[in-house]
Amino acid sequence: MATSKPSVSQLARIPRGVWALGFVSMFMDISSEMIHALLPIYLVVVLGTSALTVGLIEGIAEATASITKIFSGALSDWLGKRKLLAAIGYGLAAFTKPIFPLATSVSWLVAARFIDRIGKGIRGAPRDALVADIAPPELRGASFGLRQSLDTVGAFLGPLAAIGLMAASGDNFQLVFWIAVVPAFIAFGLMVFGVEEPAKHEEGVKKPPLRFADAKKLKGAFWAVVAVASVLTLARFSEAFLVLRAQNVGFPIAFIPAFMVVMNIVYALSAYPAGVLSDRFGRYVVLMAGIVLLIVADLILAWGNTIPMALLGVVFWGLHMGLTQGLLATLVADTAPPELRGTAFGVFNFAGGIAMLFASLIAGGLWDAYGPAATFYAGAAITAVALAGLVIVRARYSARAA
Repeated sequence: MATSKPSVSQLARIPRGVWALGFVSMFMDISSEMIHALLPIYLVVVLGTSALTVGLIEGIAEATASITKIFSGALSDWLGKRKLLAAIGYGLAAFTKPIFPLATSVSWLVAARFIDRIGKGIRGAPRDALVADIAPPELRGASFGLRQSLDTVGAFLGPLAAIGLMAASGDNFQLVFWIAVVPAFIAFGLMVFGVEEPAKHEEGVKKPPLRFADAKKLKGAFWAVVAVASVLTLARFSEAFLVLRAQNVGFPIAFIPAFMVVMNIVYALSAYPAGVLSDRFGRYVVLMAGIVLLIVADLILAWGNTIPMALLGVVFWGLHMGLTQGLLATLVADTAPPELRGTAFGVFNFAGGIAMLFASLIAGGLWDAYGPAATFYAGAAITAVALAGLVIVRARYSARAA
């Protein structure tokens, strides 16, 4: 059978709800990335903050999102109403977006990022659990890959829009931030009116009390995935440092979002095929390849002091994201009991958020003290540790994830 036919067939078989959630993610990412592709430069160039401050802001923001996810995920299991929490999260993010163009100081921007990430935290685990609930088991990798691809389409359309608007407006940051409000509200409306709760949640089930003891039902394979993913997150610090690297190698400010466009195009194109391959051949081989690609990306970004080399590093970074992020979410769904999927995604994202906080602080500190190369060399070294951990995990649990 030709390789194109299974892909077409699988796309047609993926449930409508997964497609809807993918487009919700896409529009919200268009909005978020229009802002976030410019925010590090706005903080450093316009407001005069340091790279360490950028790392602190990004780390706190992502840690806030991940801490919130652990509670929203468990609550979605208890309520059996994943859509409600996801809609609240998207709504909070949409209504926060106008703060960015109105902010006149770092403290306002920190507050906006903090609230925006709370919205992300509320929606993240219930949304991922919704995908797992809706998708047939044999299409789970493809479904997570599709949602991740659509999400990432937004992640490159956002910076692309930012480039055009910055060039057309003479680097008017506030104008770009205002226009970014529109797709955020499109995402919110699509979440409310375009996504349906799976029937088993609408019918309702007996609600057991929320207990920390339920974590005992999450077995060793799940915790192994969490451990490897956390180390990998520690190695893969905030993408704000990719933006700063673009400035460092001499990219004009108006075109710096092109770095994120390139990265996210590669990410979007590789995420769905990676999910399909993992459904056919198992998760771990594809995931290991993705981790190796991050080591390559870090080394290129450390060595390369020219725009072409930095762009090459970003391409490998995007390939790494495509081959890992959807698969890690799929492994969580594979290894968690169905009734605790929200909790599992919450725990998974909480651990990643704490790792991201430390990763961003370490990256910012190394950048300020020793320069960009030190930041990326450290990332490569920690990624190698994550790869070694995955080899061990695969030896123990590959039979379950294949």
